[in-house]
Parts: sequence; structure tokens; C-alpha cells
Amino acid sequence: MSAQADIRAGLQARAAQLEERLLNIQQDQGKAYSADSEERAQERENDEVIDGIGEETRADLASVRAALQRLEEGSYGICAECGEPIAAERLQARPEASRCIGCAD
Repeated sequence: MSAQADIRAGLQARAAQLEERLLNIQQDQGKAYSADSEERAQERENDEVIDGIGEETRADLASVRAALQRLEEGSYGICAECGEPIAAERLQARPEASRCIGCAD
């Protein structure tokens, strides 16, 4: 398997994980609240945390999908800001990175 195929497979696997997480979040959000007012208050606080996790997951999924698109376009590994190559170490750590470490700061 080529390096690009490995990257694509890793990104696709990550996208699948994130999609599954979103599905689980949506299922959790669809649950009915308790009749007990104290428990209901706690459940609503938990919903706020879950909403935050959902937002973060959607943002991560968008980044992964954008990286897959860059792979298809042939611009993967090129900084979207300065146009220079993104260091291989950065791409290993964050395969969805769209900017080099200098531009990301």
C-alpha cells in the first residue's frame, strides 16, 4: 500500500469513528428526562457537556473530510496559508492538518 493510500485509509477510519460518535451523541440526546426534578437538572447539565462534545466532534469530522478532499485534489500536505509543505511529523501527529506548524501558531 502506498503512503497516500495509508493516509486515506487512516482518515477514512477516523471519519467513521467520528460519525459513530455523533450517532451515539444523537441517540443520547433523544432520551427522555427523568421525572425527578433534581435528576432532570443533572441530566440537563450533562446535555450541555454532550452538546459541547458533539460540536467538537462535528468540527473534527469536517477537518478530516477536508483532508480527504485535499488528498483527492492533490493539495494534501501543502499549507493552506503559506503554500509550503507541511512537515511529515506534523502530518503523522495530525493527518488532518491544513497548515504548517508556523502558520498554525
